[in-house]
Amino acid sequence: MKKKKRIALVAHDQRKEDLLSWVKFNADVLSGHELYATGTTGKIISEACSIDIHRLKSGPLGGDQQLGAMIADGQLDILIFLWDPMTTQPHDVDIKALLRMSVLYNLPVACNRSTADFIISSRLFEGEYEPTIKDYSKYISRSI
Repeated sequence: MKKKKRIALVAHDQRKEDLLSWVKFNADVLSGHELYATGTTGKIISEACSIDIHRLKSGPLGGDQQLGAMIADGQLDILIFLWDPMTTQPHDVDIKALLRMSVLYNLPVACNRSTADFIISSRLFEGEYEPTIKDYSKYISRSI
């Protein structure tokens, strides 16, 4: 993980304002990094803040899966995903898959603002960092 982080920003409908508030509060720090967001979240952030952000598809239309693929390809470093624990999402399986990929590839993940605050204020955030990736090859050989 290089000093300039590749950060994904995702929020369910009921949490978009929370994420926007967090992004505004941390805009100076975030502007020095490469940002990605799913469709509507990215639109809201880009319209409200003067921050460059790569917009992917909306979560239910494949944006969560795009982020999962980016994680698998080593193209993301951090996931800030403010999800709504009180509302069932029609694409829950995609959300679970995205969170699974984050754990599989040992990506820092924030699912609430407190954790996002801890990640962005960590001394590890500002420098290079080499995460330890578990070797899952023994699992692959079992399934063949």
